[in-house]
Amino acid sequence: MTIKPRKRLKRDVPDALAVPEAPNITWSMDFMADRLEDGRAFRLLNVLDDFNREGLGIEVDFSLPAERVIRSLNNIIEWRGKPKTIRVDNCPEYVSQALLDWAEEHGIALAHIQPGQPQQNAYIER
Repeated sequence: MTIKPRKRLKRDVPDALAVPEAPNITWSMDFMADRLEDGRAFRLLNVLDDFNREGLGIEVDFSLPAERVIRSLNNIIEWRGKPKTIRVDNCPEYVSQALLDWAEEHGIALAHIQPGQPQQNAYIER
């Protein structure tokens, strides 16, 4: 019996993670999750400025749909100004039509990382 060797897929080399030259050029967003002692899960939305790794916002709740993400971003933009780009992964809240429409309306580009490549969002994944 012989086993065929696996052929590795050749992947494109991803672009290097750009280092912003000033605040409010690129923000990163990501979710974290944990459980309470009684077993109920909760989520945390984290927003970070990639230039100085300043934590711009943390939203905590049992459910954080796209509308809550948008409300949190609007609150941050009120006091901080808007970024040119927000780097996100591909979770449902970040690919929702509501968030895509909001970003287009505000002139903010959403940069989705490749699925399964959290290192492409390294500023917030550390």
